[in-house]
Formats: sequence, C-alpha cells, structure tokens
Amino acid sequence: MSLSVYDDVIGFEEMNRGDKVEMVVDIYESADAVRGHDPSTEMEDTNTMRILKTQQAESRSAGSRRYRLAAVGLGLLCVLLLTAITVLWIQFNHLTAERDQLQTSNTNLTAERDQLQTSYTNLTAERHQLSELYVLSDKAVRDGWIYFNSSLYYVSSEWKSWTESRNDCRKRGSDLVIINSREEQVFINMWTKGQAVWIGLSDGETEGVWKWVDGSELITGFWYPGEPNGYGYEDCGLYIFGSDPVNNWADYPCNSQYFWICEKRI
Repeated sequence: MSLSVYDDVIGFEEMNRGDKVEMVVDIYESADAVRGHDPSTEMEDTNTMRILKTQQAESRSAGSRRYRLAAVGLGLLCVLLLTAITVLWIQFNHLTAERDQLQTSNTNLTAERDQLQTSYTNLTAERHQLSELYVLSDKAVRDGWIYFNSSLYYVSSEWKSWTESRNDCRKRGSDLVIINSREEQVFINMWTKGQAVWIGLSDGETEGVWKWVDGSELITGFWYPGEPNGYGYEDCGLYIFGSDPVNNWADYPCNSQYFWICEKRI
C-alpha cells in the first residue's frame, strides 16, 4: 500500500472516532434533557423548595420570637430595677428622716440635760448660800441684827453724830442704811420705836444733790412735807418718827446726836 493510501485510511478512522464521540455526547445530553422534563423530578424539586422556604420562614419566625422574648425580658428587668430603686430611695428618705429626728431628739435631750445640770448646780449653790445665810443670820440675830429681804439691820441703842454713827457701822462690817423701796421704808418704821435715826443720806459734797453712802444718787425719796428745807448746814438725812410711816425724812445738821441704823447686804 502506497503512503498516500495509508494516510487516507488513517484519516478516515480518525474521522469515524470523532463522530462516535460526538454521538455519545449527544446521547447523554438528550438523556439529561429528557430527565429535566420529568414531571416527578420537577415535583420533587418544587417540594424541596417549598420545604426550604418553610424552614426559612420558620427559622425567621423563631428568631423573631426569640427577639421579642428577649425584649420583653429586658423590659421586665428594667421595670424590676426601677421598682427596686424606687423602694430603696423611699426607704433611704425614711431612714434619713428618722436619723434627723433622732439627731434633733438627741440635741434636745442634751440641751435639757445641760439645763438640768445647770439647775442642779444653781440649786446646790443656793442651798450652800442659804446654809451660810442661816448660820450668818442666826449669829447676827444673836448679836442684835434683824433680817429683812436679803439684808441685816442693826438699830443702835445710843446716840452719835452722823459721821460717828457711820464709823460704828463700818466697824460692824456694814454701813448706814440705804432705803431703796417703800417696803424697806415701812420695815424700818417698825424698828425705830418712835426714835429719830440717822440714815446713809447726805448732800455734803454738793448742796441739794443728795447721795447715799455707796455713792449712788437719790432717785426716790420719802421726805416729810417741807423737807429738805434747804438750810446750808443741814447736810445729813434723818429718819424722824411721825404720824406718816412713809414720808418722814428730814435734813439735819450732821453733828447732831441721834440713834442710827446699820445695813449689811447678804
């Protein structure tokens, strides 16, 4: 066989082999096309898609329910927290008010305690003073003194001048009587026994300006009508006995001799 004839045979066989391959491919494609148009297969695919869609919808619905449940739970938690905070705030305010009341009560009790302590201290001091006053008064009464309104009075039993009378009172730890009230004036009237007595009043420093022996100026006087009469040498006050137990002072010469009354403040 010549070379050209051999080439033709080889070429024919190769062409036949290629046609066979194409035919096999066509057959498979035809089979696939026929299978794709199979009604049962299409139904299965449709059911599968429906199931998938249902599962997706159920999955979305389940997720939505979970979100709603979570939101409701979070809302309830917020409500509970707010309620707890409100209750705690009310209790805190109540406790604060009780604390303030207790503090006020404690302050009041402390003040009352201090007042009671002060009162007790004062009462103790007064009791001590009264005890001393009793001892002093008892001794003074034995020595001839008379007690009246926190003062002791001594009525002399002899006559002296105003200056000598004052010196005698000073020796006794007192001074000539200073009359500050109507009650004291009436009290002295009961003990003069109808005698004129020197009192601690004079205008020896400045004529017409009457002062007590403690240096205080006379404010309320109980002068006898027409007294003081203004004589320049009558510079000392004298308690004279008269029908009027209140208005019975007079100015007399200081060197005159009369009884006197001493006063000792307690």
